[in-house]
Amino acid sequence: MGEGHSLKDIARQAGVGLATVDRVIHGRSGVRASTKRRVVQAIEELSRQTLETSLQGSRLSIDLVMAAPDRFSSAVRNALEAQLPQLMPIAMRVRAHLGETTTDEEIAAILARIRKRGSNGILLKAPDHLAIRDEIDACARARIPVITLVTDLQECSRLAYVGLDNHAAGQTAAWLIAGWMPPPTCTGLSVLVVISSARFKGEEERELGFRDYLARYAPHLRIHFLGEGNGLDWQTLGLVEHALVNHPEIEAVYSIGGGNRAIATALNRCKRVPRIFIGHDLDRDNLSLLADRVLTAVLHHDLNADMLLACQLLIETNRLRPTRVEVRPSPAQIITPLNLPGFCALSSPGRAQKPE
Repeated sequence: MGEGHSLKDIARQAGVGLATVDRVIHGRSGVRASTKRRVVQAIEELSRQTLETSLQGSRLSIDLVMAAPDRFSSAVRNALEAQLPQLMPIAMRVRAHLGETTTDEEIAAILARIRKRGSNGILLKAPDHLAIRDEIDACARARIPVITLVTDLQECSRLAYVGLDNHAAGQTAAWLIAGWMPPPTCTGLSVLVVISSARFKGEEERELGFRDYLARYAPHLRIHFLGEGNGLDWQTLGLVEHALVNHPEIEAVYSIGGGNRAIATALNRCKRVPRIFIGHDLDRDNLSLLADRVLTAVLHHDLNADMLLACQLLIETNRLRPTRVEVRPSPAQIITPLNLPGFCALSSPGRAQKPE
């Protein structure tokens, strides 16, 4: 107690004598409870004032590294930059390294360059690959904290994971689809599940959650998995169209990894209207598809809250604020055209969603 503050400063702040402060700090008797509380409060006030003074002009340089389609990388970057004014007086400078088709080795090379140049922290969305995990460990040894976003990387020295509870999100999608599809007496129906790539741990967790729930509660629904479109429209379109042509029994779509505009185009070309079509994230494409009632629902998590949490973690790790933040995966929110968050707006008139 009182570390870093002189007895004179504490006494002046509390309005008591030096002897009283000395008794409180050393736990001696002879001080009234109300006086002791005043001394403790004075110490806390001095600590806050010292911290606020030290923060003036503090600057952090952080790196945002993402392997993702541009529509999602842009949404994350915008959400991150929107939080920066809230962090003042600490000024954070963001250096972005974004790529739609970046290879695992290229991501590891980007991390290596950041490590050699120096950084106050890295926010990373990347595939689960040994070279990337090794580079995260190297960053940790260089005292550069790495926070994984959206998709986690385990068995490495990352500081924390910030993002969606992916397994629960997959289960939520299965719950919705099981509720919308016909009862078990209607056999022969299937669900198309589209992932961007098996390289991403988060997508694997969503898939496992989805598969586990349907196996338990709707085993009559078959699943067709389709992947490696990388969430890019031009790669996803042909894959989905081929699946629809060869599997006329598909009656529902769960898009785990994006490329939903391409999926919608394939459905239209094949003249297919699924009973339910679920996607992830409120990016510009999904908002438009919700407006047109092509997407039934979007499983959304608040990117602004995620980015604020990630920034707070980096500030604490760089010892500019006391450690207070508790990190937990965020739950999925079920968004339809009828309950859009306040920052979104759709112009299409409302229609009944589930056919009678």
